Amino acid sequence: MRVNNQLLILLFIFLISACSTTPTGRAQLTLKSEVVLAQEGARQMAMIRKNSPLVKDQRMIDYVACVANSIVDVLDGADASMYWELAIVNQPDINAFVMPGGKIVVKSGILSVAQNQHQLAAVLGHEVAHVTAHHANERATRGELANYGVEVLALILGGGYYNQTRGAYSAASTLNSLGIMNPFSRMQESEADIIGLEYMAKAGFDPRESVALWQNMNNSNEKTKVPEFLSTHPSGDTRIESMIQKLPEMLYLYNNARAEGRSPNCET
Repeated sequence: MRVNNQLLILLFIFLISACSTTPTGRAQLTLKSEVVLAQEGARQMAMIRKNSPLVKDQRMIDYVACVANSIVDVLDGADASMYWELAIVNQPDINAFVMPGGKIVVKSGILSVAQNQHQLAAVLGHEVAHVTAHHANERATRGELANYGVEVLALILGGGYYNQTRGAYSAASTLNSLGIMNPFSRMQESEADIIGLEYMAKAGFDPRESVALWQNMNNSNEKTKVPEFLSTHPSGDTRIESMIQKLPEMLYLYNNARAEGRSPNCET
């Protein structure tokens, strides 16, 4: 009994040490090593640089880098001292993504919907927010724990029989995706939207342009929309509503930034 109590105490201490908070103040569980994740991010970035068609237009490179640097310049602490890296891939996809360790990848097609520096700042602020909120670590932790739960549930429902267990595993996996992981991913995306809005406003980019960006996104995705509950991302309309609610607060930060002389001019 004493051994069990000691194990519970050690488990409690371990979980407490693994708890952290995002920039919004939300509690999260991050069990993975940030160092290992950053190393993997650097490895993936090196592969992208080696195997992808990178943009060679220096004006485009300078433009995207100017916006990215303006966002990173408002970060604090370890986030500010991180080695942020940017790659612009010459592909028409309307996409950008980020990897642990501050590795940002932008597809050139994103510029067809991010039509000015403010809209691009909304995109890049969102990606930077995924890193500062440790979303990759949290997602990996949540996914691993959820997978264990799926396996246990399948064994219980299958009653020890192979075919029943296999069927139960498939059903439990679908339930896990729709009921746990997809809503969790949408929550992270919504959080990154709000944190990214704050970053762009503090950097001197107009947060009102984030609404225009998502209107452009909606128009570009009109033929490929899927129901929100099936998606890992919130719908464009949901994102627009959330951003509009935050605009008064973000405009205050934006006006302060402009008053303090932060007025990026990346389009020249």
